[in-house]
Amino acid sequence: MEAKAVAKYMRISPRKMKFVCDMVRGRQVDEALAILKFHPGKGAKILEKVLKSAVANAENNFEMDRDKLYVSNVYANQGPTLKRWRPRAKGSAYKILKRSRHVGAVVKERE
Repeated sequence: MEAKAVAKYMRISPRKMKFVCDMVRGRQVDEALAILKFHPGKGAKILEKVLKSAVANAENNFEMDRDKLYVSNVYANQGPTLKRWRPRAKGSAYKILKRSRHVGAVVKERE
């Protein structure tokens, strides 16, 4: 049995989210939340919210025990990219890509 939560269209680049996801994957839920709480990055705050939501889903919807929960999977898939233009020299333009992510967390119960 697993419980999951997803936050869509988060404005953060893929590189910033990958470091944070790798830190908490496979850990106990309380340990992962402690790591995310004290990490200074923007991605940690986003992932902390998603992980808390997944834990709440596990407790309320599937009646799992919080002490046995661990983070089985954390992912940050690519969302839509906003394309903007910045004027440059001699009438040319420079493309600016504002990337977004769909951040998700899956928690399972240890046997």
